Amino acid sequence: MAADYLRRQGLSFVTQNVNYRLGELDLVMRDGSTLVFVEVRYRASTSYGHAAETVTPSKRARLIKAANCWMLANKINSHSADFRFDVVAIHQQGQHIEWLKNAITEG
Repeated sequence: MAADYLRRQGLSFVTQNVNYRLGELDLVMRDGSTLVFVEVRYRASTSYGHAAETVTPSKRARLIKAANCWMLANKINSHSADFRFDVVAIHQQGQHIEWLKNAITEG
């Protein structure tokens, strides 16, 4: 659902569900020449906050570590590559999808 949504927004699919000991990547997409690491969050309701608010500091750290592992495995220099971390929040069984660009920052 999230990958299809992002494709409709003009991004290109690279891979999904990549697992490392240090963390996992839900989606890897391309927005032009920019690599986009996407965290997908699902919520049945917003009673306890939006899905994007559930990305904790420890989850952010694991996502950044997993992205660095993926770039290393794919021979991409993380110091010169153009990349960002987005969150796609899916609410109410897909009736509402929220795309937050640059939602997670390194450091």
